Amino acid sequence: MTIGETVLNYVNGEWMPSSSKEVDSSLNPANKGQVVGYIQRSSKEDLNRAAEAADQARHAWRKLSGTARGSYLYKVADLLEQRLAEVAEAMTLEMGKTFEEAKGETARGVAILRYYAGEGMRKVGDVIPSSDSEALMFTTRVPLGVVGVIAPWNFPVAIPVWKIAPALIYGNTVVFKPASETAVTAAKLMSCFHDAKLPPGVINMVTGRGSEIGQAIIDHPSIHGITFTGSNQVGKRVALGALARGAKYQLEMGGKNPVIVADDADLDLAVEATVSGGLRSTGQKCTATSRVIVQSGVYEAFKAKLLDRVKQLRIGDGMDPQTWMGPCASEGQYETVLSYIRKGQEEGATLLYGGDVPDNGGNGYYVKPAVFENVSPDMVIAREEIFGPVLALLKVDSIADALALANDTEFGLSASIFTKNIGYMLTFIQDMDAGLVRINAESAGVELQAPFGGMKQSSSHSREQGQAAIEFYTSIKTVFVKS
Repeated sequence: MTIGETVLNYVNGEWMPSSSKEVDSSLNPANKGQVVGYIQRSSKEDLNRAAEAADQARHAWRKLSGTARGSYLYKVADLLEQRLAEVAEAMTLEMGKTFEEAKGETARGVAILRYYAGEGMRKVGDVIPSSDSEALMFTTRVPLGVVGVIAPWNFPVAIPVWKIAPALIYGNTVVFKPASETAVTAAKLMSCFHDAKLPPGVINMVTGRGSEIGQAIIDHPSIHGITFTGSNQVGKRVALGALARGAKYQLEMGGKNPVIVADDADLDLAVEATVSGGLRSTGQKCTATSRVIVQSGVYEAFKAKLLDRVKQLRIGDGMDPQTWMGPCASEGQYETVLSYIRKGQEEGATLLYGGDVPDNGGNGYYVKPAVFENVSPDMVIAREEIFGPVLALLKVDSIADALALANDTEFGLSASIFTKNIGYMLTFIQDMDAGLVRINAESAGVELQAPFGGMKQSSSHSREQGQAAIEFYTSIKTVFVKS
């Protein structure tokens, strides 16, 4: 499809209009007057059609060898790589991240597809000694069946791919609901699957509102597993709905991710990682740095370096190669970020820099990165996920105090520390309640071959990516054979 067209549903190997005939506009957040595309407001009827197609296709798909399924994923990867710039441009136009970031994310999607294509050649079970000397006992893994994929707008290629690729390689079929804000990008991704000629019904996409299509996925009896990334509020609805009908579910939700800067840290490294981890993609990452916990001995020096670096950042249209940070992804997200900045000021935090609209922000959802200090742990900006370019500085006297403060949150997704002290490192690794901990590196780094997921309210305690993905997308079957 080209920019400005209507995104059709992809069901049973065909592009299809929705039954409702209603559409919503996908607007360019850098230029509110530009319509990137029109997104069908599909109905439950459309979702039912996709689920039925996936259910009918799953039996033949699971009978293919892992190698055969992998060959399709290799083809999709090649097509996505050939269309990398096109897909990345759509992403930048739809949700605002810079073109370089969008290209990097699309390239990551290519790598994920190839990684899971290779998984088709790996073992899926173990031989277990039997108490009967004349018997053979082993385990194998079987697919869930149909998997519903509900993906967010902030990583419209990487997150759907890291859900869809393992689902397919392990023998499941898929019903995919993309975020409406980035459905044009999703359609370009889906066209790669279509052109790779996967059998009809193996992968399906239905656009629409979460209250309609997302809920229909949660409720549908033919959808055996649901993988969701998004807000905690919606994630709990997914969990309750899946639990009620016995479907398997996997949730990746919010974060309030800390970085600890010890008094022996390389401050230049810590500043660069804090800025990158907290403000790239306009802070719209679940792993983005939000709380910056700094030991008092280096607090003033770190603050000065941080402010100097933040003031250098160029804000603008993501398609401009000079832009470092683009706009918020939508009007709703823009208003949310501004409301948190106002709340921080109302509660008594000191706004050191930013938080207002830049001079070039007249036709887009631009916000200058905000840096607060004098933030107390009970303030809203220190407790709730903002999902925007807001950093809260907190001063502590010791690493023990820093860890206690870092853990004082309902979330537990990612965290990082900057120090040269091996004792601090080991204590941080042991005591930090987060699913991803990083030493002398930004909080937002996630590698595709490693398990990813959170603790506490950040996750359903399952893990995505890497070989850990097999745990969600399959069930273990124990086999006992005796002649």
